[in-house]
Amino acid sequence: MFKRRYSRPGSAPATLNTPPPEAQQPVFHVTEYSEAGVTERKASGVADLPLPADDGKILWIEMNGLADVNALKVLGEKYGLHPLALEDVLNLGQRPKLESFGAHLFVIAQMIYHDKESCLCGEQVSIFIGHNLLISIQEDDSEDVFTPVRERIRGGGGYIRKLGADYLAYALLDSIVDHCFPVLEKVGEALEEIEEDVLEKPGKNTVTQLHGLKRSLMQLRRFVWPERDVVSALLHSDSTIVQAETKVFLRDLYDHTVQIMDLIESYRDATNGLVELYLSSVSLRTNETMRVLTVMSSIFIPLTFIVGLYGMNFQNTSADGSPAPMNMPEIHWKYGYLTVIAIMAVISVCQIIFFKRKKWF
Repeated sequence: MFKRRYSRPGSAPATLNTPPPEAQQPVFHVTEYSEAGVTERKASGVADLPLPADDGKILWIEMNGLADVNALKVLGEKYGLHPLALEDVLNLGQRPKLESFGAHLFVIAQMIYHDKESCLCGEQVSIFIGHNLLISIQEDDSEDVFTPVRERIRGGGGYIRKLGADYLAYALLDSIVDHCFPVLEKVGEALEEIEEDVLEKPGKNTVTQLHGLKRSLMQLRRFVWPERDVVSALLHSDSTIVQAETKVFLRDLYDHTVQIMDLIESYRDATNGLVELYLSSVSLRTNETMRVLTVMSSIFIPLTFIVGLYGMNFQNTSADGSPAPMNMPEIHWKYGYLTVIAIMAVISVCQIIFFKRKKWF
């Protein structure tokens, strides 16, 4: 499920619109870590959130839920977030992008995953990157793909606790991008199953599945393509927030986005090919059916002529009793009926042999 929400037409820039009733109340989670250790806790509100310190620790603030507009506004005032960026946070369905607001970078990404019912879902993730500070904002906390990142922070493995907030932003984007691979893997498996159905038993359900896959691939392309541009912009950013050590990893992430785009394009071509194969398969089955019916009709054409000819009930004598040899004298043959049946059988067998030799059926 891909959500969309826009500002009212004509509203002033940086207007924070009221979210719909189904929006979730915000839940705040605070993670502070350094090479020495990590602390995690839940915050009761914006007032309970700490400010970044100069002790070298990285502060990661997670806000899950967009129902409280005032809390988002206060969060922006507390950490100096630009009002235009806060407006984009509330307007869901944004195209992935990167914007620089001087003291912080603002990134919008689309998180793609399969829910518990194996339905394709997308969720907007807004990320503010500062010096020793990262704020991530999601629609809700029921689903996300950041669990491996949290486990790496807790375990202290790799570079995540050695580098800054820009590396944390890379780790979150990397998790978002890499979770597209299992999604595409399921799409590939579905295409293989549909290909077998197209060849063996094409039907209406096959067409429905193909159109569903085409729609999913179109949505994936719509969100993954600009995420490649976001990674490229981060890679070539002149901001001091993005360090040179992190750009090495961003190059690897860019390669992942290229691989995903190649897979999406390949699957799109395969889907279009299956649609053409389906149409060809249906046309072939129709032609085979018409060929069988044509052969059967061809067999019965001479038989129909014969029974029609003898169904005219002419007599071999005139009304005055004089002979009429041209009026089918064989009608009164003793074995006339059996003779006609035999002739019809011979004609049918000869036609069948002829059609078999021609391989028409």
